[in-house]
Amino acid sequence: MSKPNQSRRALLSTGLMALGGLAVPSILRAQALPDYEEESSVATARRNVMGFRNHDWRDHFSNLRRGAILCDTHSRAVHFWSEDESTYLAYPTSVPMTEEFTRRGMTEVTLKRYQPTWIPTPNMRERDPSLPARVDGGDPKNPMGTRAMNLSWQYYRVHGIDDPAKVGRRASNGCFGLMNAHVEDLYELVQVGTQVRVI
Repeated sequence: MSKPNQSRRALLSTGLMALGGLAVPSILRAQALPDYEEESSVATARRNVMGFRNHDWRDHFSNLRRGAILCDTHSRAVHFWSEDESTYLAYPTSVPMTEEFTRRGMTEVTLKRYQPTWIPTPNMRERDPSLPARVDGGDPKNPMGTRAMNLSWQYYRVHGIDDPAKVGRRASNGCFGLMNAHVEDLYELVQVGTQVRVI
């Protein structure tokens, strides 16, 4: 009777050690993530889906004509409601790096772009002359990812992302960057004229 117990115990011990070994690369990857924001912000920001604030569209919009997008800079989430209220989605997002890059208020989607080309703004080129003049759509290094929705404010977008480590962080020059799989879902639901509010 003691032999089967010992072999089970040995198997369990070996399995736990193997699982521990699998966790090490994840820890190393987490430590290697770039730092996009000051330490004080990192300490207070909640970084998981459960940290999203629940929103009722009525608190931000008078109607859902053509649907509505709420970009919440505090909880770092993009919320979407369809016109008929049958669909509500919330996605983690990157948000503007500083208040200087943050614009709040009402706007709307003016253009939808599939595999968008990225061209840095004049201010971005001034701050960092090493930026490329453009990155074509379909390039995995394209900061706009696979889809983009232009807003009525010049240079502001809800778009995909080239680096998933930016999601949930203060990492943008004013835009809201979603994981590419998320922005592709949202792109199919949003139409030109969808109202957007940034808070």
